[in-house]
Amino acid sequence: MKISKLFSREKVVNALTSGGALRFRITHSSLLHISLLILILVIAAVIRLLPIRWGYQLSEFDPHVHYRLTKNMVDNGFFAWTSWTDTMAWYPQGINFGRNLYPGLAATAAFFYQIADALNLAPAPILNANVYHPLTADPVFNFVIIFPVIMAVLTVLVIYFVGKDIGGKEVGLFSAFFLALNSPYIGRTSLGFFDDETVGIFGILLFIFFFLRSIDPERPLRNSVVYGVAGGLSLGYLFSSWGAARYAIGISMIFVLVLILLRRYSSRLLLSYSATFGVALFIAANIPKLGFQFLTEPTILAVAGMFILLGIYEISRYIKTSRNKAFFVFAFLALIVVLYIGLSNLGVIGSLESKFLSAINPSTRIGESTSQQLVQSVQEHRPATWGSLYFDVGIGVLFIPVGLFFAVQNPTNRNIFLTIFGLTAIYFAGSMVRLTLLLAPAVSLLWALALVQVVRPFITILREGPKIARRKMRFRPRVGKEFSAAFIILMFLLLTVTFVLPSFEADYPRVVSRAYSPTTIASSSLPIRPNEPVRDWLDALNWMRVNLEPTDVVASWWDYGYWITNIANKTTLADNGTVNSTQISLIGQMFMSNETEAIKFLKKYDVTHVVVYHSFRQDPQTGEVSDAIYGDEGKWRWMAKIGGLDDNDFGNTTITQGGLGTSWVDAGDYNGQEDQGEQVPDEEGMSTVLYKLMHYGREMVLYGSSEIELEHFAGPPEGYFSQKVQNIGWFPDGQGYYAIIVCVYKVNYD
Repeated sequence: MKISKLFSREKVVNALTSGGALRFRITHSSLLHISLLILILVIAAVIRLLPIRWGYQLSEFDPHVHYRLTKNMVDNGFFAWTSWTDTMAWYPQGINFGRNLYPGLAATAAFFYQIADALNLAPAPILNANVYHPLTADPVFNFVIIFPVIMAVLTVLVIYFVGKDIGGKEVGLFSAFFLALNSPYIGRTSLGFFDDETVGIFGILLFIFFFLRSIDPERPLRNSVVYGVAGGLSLGYLFSSWGAARYAIGISMIFVLVLILLRRYSSRLLLSYSATFGVALFIAANIPKLGFQFLTEPTILAVAGMFILLGIYEISRYIKTSRNKAFFVFAFLALIVVLYIGLSNLGVIGSLESKFLSAINPSTRIGESTSQQLVQSVQEHRPATWGSLYFDVGIGVLFIPVGLFFAVQNPTNRNIFLTIFGLTAIYFAGSMVRLTLLLAPAVSLLWALALVQVVRPFITILREGPKIARRKMRFRPRVGKEFSAAFIILMFLLLTVTFVLPSFEADYPRVVSRAYSPTTIASSSLPIRPNEPVRDWLDALNWMRVNLEPTDVVASWWDYGYWITNIANKTTLADNGTVNSTQISLIGQMFMSNETEAIKFLKKYDVTHVVVYHSFRQDPQTGEVSDAIYGDEGKWRWMAKIGGLDDNDFGNTTITQGGLGTSWVDAGDYNGQEDQGEQVPDEEGMSTVLYKLMHYGREMVLYGSSEIELEHFAGPPEGYFSQKVQNIGWFPDGQGYYAIIVCVYKVNYD
């Protein structure tokens, strides 16, 4: 056959014509819809990239241990961590990563990193930076810094589909928009915040999306099974990533119970429930941190109890007579009660961890035990105030009850779940500051539903065509188009209060202000937004990394353990994992002891160096220098309390914003109030190791000498001070100037 016949003109024309029929067709509204969604995703990413001006580094403390686990997975394989005991933390016993960390976040980041590395998209090492960070030479470290931004974009995309199922495309778009600009969620997913919450909210929303689709009666039964398994995989992923997976279980149990009470039980519900929680609990039981004992927790037993209850309903449907049905239901309920009592007496049923109980009942966090004092010492574990909730949610506070009203008014399965989600999220957000993060997706969905439902009638009026017939004029709607347009404009102007108008603390919008905050280490733990990064902590960590021996052991308050282990690459006694409250208590006692007693503890644990962090303020008029509250001088009371000591024994004043080494004597006017000039030195407080190490370092950099004599501790050149003598970097705070110093002392046992 000739080539000319094979490629004849007619055949070429027909081929091109048929190819044109395969063109991708999209309507104008769909194109606009997709464009808006892409724009929202871009906004979500850009907002979270703003902290890059403070340097390429992890924020807060916990992200550093998650990076450490991710690095281990990349270097040694995904399952090597299960038997890894890190001896550089919690010296001398070390810490078993498999038993103490959830692997989901690290495994996800390691998986994405290997894909990016295979495609040659992994971030390159950063060697030239304004503030040197030793870990930026590691591509894995650089990748986990941007990983929260990636997950935030994916989460915003997931909530779009959840909102779309609840109320249509408009609700989906607004839900995505509100979550993209939600202040608490930005704070937990911005550049460098590589923590469990990064994938936690993603897992919760993914579970909600699949689980609600699995019980949708309009879908084929085969699809319900597929969605149920997908929901189980999502919940299992959440179990492997975040302890708050118990919250997802809780709201699911309440939701299923409400469906039963509303007589909405169906065989599809039992099938979906079985597939979802069967897969999820199988995954949970194989996570080393949870194990099979996790299946004995009250929350998991509630899952089993609900499954039995659903089974009772299913079987009772086939019993014809009401008498037999009632007897059957009663017998099984009695059996459940007997089994629970029997297993409780045998000690089979476990207890819920104290931190989860404290979220349900905040009063359990109040007490004098070491663990309770440890929980109270963490700022984000404290109950939220209405003012803080409004600051985080903004004008959306007004739309939450409206969204709940519309959800209850139209009680579909999804709206019932949304109502439970919203009410429980509000409760837990008020219970603990950290859990305002759980409120973020619930608020976004309720806000979007409320806005769309309120605005929709007025949009319908605007779309109405003109009515010409005079005899129908009396049926004209009372709300005119002008009023409708004004109302819609007002609704969107309200959004500017939260998303456009500047906040009180800065000259730019609140969401930008939250994202623009420096990483914790870039501000050296100071609650400020400096003009440039504060180098004290990074300089001290770099000095320890270079100058200390690999066998050296560093003692500090537990707050700084992750930094010292990961950035300084040195062994520590305690870190932010707080897995050993007894050892933290002993460290607190050491800092609040005199040198003679402290050296006994330090020698027992082979400590070679001690780190203290001190902040102080200078009065611009008198030049007087006093303690601030941002360093260890603001934490000493917790050191004493966690150590089982009476903090008032070391100083009882409050007017000096710390009081260590200062006591109040009601002299002169005897008015029962702490006035200026009524503070006297407290000898016991001034003899503590913490007081001496902080004030020795401060006096040395301020004046070049100190009246404090150290017997067992040596500063420079054997140790290190982050500030130079008589060349201190001061920061204005509105009432004067303050500075910080990180001191590394060499321990001398001779």
